Amino acid sequence: MPSGGAVRQHLAVLAGRRWVLIGAAALLAAVTTAVLTLRSGPSPACAAPPVGSTVHRGKATFYDSKGEGGNCSFVSAPDDRLYVALGPSEYSAGAACGGYLDVTGPKGKVRVMVMDQCPECQPGHLDLSKEAFAKIANPVDGVVSISYKAVTNPTVPGPLSFRIKEGASRYWFAVLVANHGNPLRSVEVRSGSTWRATERAEYNYWIYESGLGPGPYTIRLTDVYGQRATATGIRMAPEQVQKASVRLYGSGAAAPGPKPTPTPARKPSTSPSPKATTEAPPSLAPAAAVVDEQLGRAAGC
Repeated sequence: MPSGGAVRQHLAVLAGRRWVLIGAAALLAAVTTAVLTLRSGPSPACAAPPVGSTVHRGKATFYDSKGEGGNCSFVSAPDDRLYVALGPSEYSAGAACGGYLDVTGPKGKVRVMVMDQCPECQPGHLDLSKEAFAKIANPVDGVVSISYKAVTNPTVPGPLSFRIKEGASRYWFAVLVANHGNPLRSVEVRSGSTWRATERAEYNYWIYESGLGPGPYTIRLTDVYGQRATATGIRMAPEQVQKASVRLYGSGAAAPGPKPTPTPARKPSTSPSPKATTEAPPSLAPAAAVVDEQLGRAAGC
């Protein structure tokens, strides 16, 4: 029969093993919870809009917005009805809005504007307008395999335009930008002599919560390739579409100039059409070549 000391030692060993097992179980539970959180969290791990020159492969379906402008809050669908809804990761909380994709299917290729979000679509699943789908496949097929890539500096239907949101005032600022062609990286508004950075809402308005006064405003936007345009004379006129005089790039854009330096605020234009200036880098090729890598690194991909 073992002595009292031996029994106590044996019990201590058993107790130690029990705590080791409990600790291991707790660690496994924590790891499992973390994995589930990453898989089911509200923000996809690699949320980023399609940009640059990468060719993606996936599938396409189709739907009809009934002429409405989708989750990107555009006034209406494009006149040609060639648009697309992206899944949450590629829609990227509105970052893809207003960009363009070339989509290739069994019958050919079509160019579409990002206008909407498809909540149930996984990465690589494009929900095209019925008109766009019909250009690349037979609608009776319903679902087809596709490839697609972003379009850099696509042709757009007109110059830059701005729409102040209904409910906006000198105390709460929100603006929608259209006809920019490439996804936007930032929108800044000059109030007096100070530039204020706005924040993009998931529904594609750029917001400054504390307001920027009564206007008129100078608005500077920058796309994902570094091209920049500045429009002046944007009025606090909710629900009205205000067109600038130039485009962000291409025909009608201002010639590239030297790197801008701070200058005093200009007086608002008396013309009913806002003026605009545009700055562009010498070449978009280097930016297009690295932008996918940069976005992926920022998203932790």
